[in-house]
Amino acid sequence: MAELCAEQGYEATKIADVVRRAHVARKTLYDNFSGKEELFLDAFDVTVAEAEALVADACEPIDEGDWEARVEAGLRAILDFLAAHPAEAKLCMIEAPGAGPESAARYEAALEGFIKQLREATPNGSSRPATLEEALVGGAAWIVQREVRRDAVDKTPEMLPELTEFVVSPYRGVGKR
Repeated sequence: MAELCAEQGYEATKIADVVRRAHVARKTLYDNFSGKEELFLDAFDVTVAEAEALVADACEPIDEGDWEARVEAGLRAILDFLAAHPAEAKLCMIEAPGAGPESAARYEAALEGFIKQLREATPNGSSRPATLEEALVGGAAWIVQREVRRDAVDKTPEMLPELTEFVVSPYRGVGKR
């Protein structure tokens, strides 16, 4: 599903295309999925779960006090994952927001998951705006989406220093007085 959506988009992808690409009988596909949308949503969910786990695993061994290193490790994990899985990157970052109401909701929920991870990794302080993490995750996602749309997802790991600085700079000095 990810490969087909990357090649031709969600709307243009037909069940017949999936059956042909997966080398399965139509009945087998329908024994496991109610249709194209469920298959797409399952591919999205599996990809997001893998990415979230990689980010958590990358951050886990780093001391909580070294929040900048944790942010950088999380960003590295997600950028490396996307670069290694360009079809899944396109499915999740380009197709999912517009494939339908349920996929748009799951895309938003995935962003919320990354917002929560960022909020937990960074220093607390009353001087930061309540929407800071939303702005940072949304901004970073938009920058990465642009590269995915340009078919340059393989270049996203090179963006690590710039994205790290973008994300960590608003927190420097937070909680220190």
